[in-house]
Amino acid sequence: MGVTSGLVLYAVLWFLTFLTVLPIRVKTQGDLGDVVPGTHAGAPEHHYLKQKAWITTGLAAVLWAVIATIIFSGAITLNDFDWFDSIPDPQ
Repeated sequence: MGVTSGLVLYAVLWFLTFLTVLPIRVKTQGDLGDVVPGTHAGAPEHHYLKQKAWITTGLAAVLWAVIATIIFSGAITLNDFDWFDSIPDPQ
């Protein structure tokens, strides 16, 4: 894995983790009973976005380390997913 592919892997993991963490602990206007006229009751009142970004950064770093270790060790290779024998064996 090169530098560019490592950064792309981290970016994909970061956004995937962020979209998973985003709805956790959201307090909506409807939950608090204070809906501003002209807005939806599901609009967030307290979203804790900065904390979620830091949590996401840490989780993505851990996930990246695990996946990078698997890739560098060769424990799982592309040939492990070749169920139809379409990829030639490495020489």
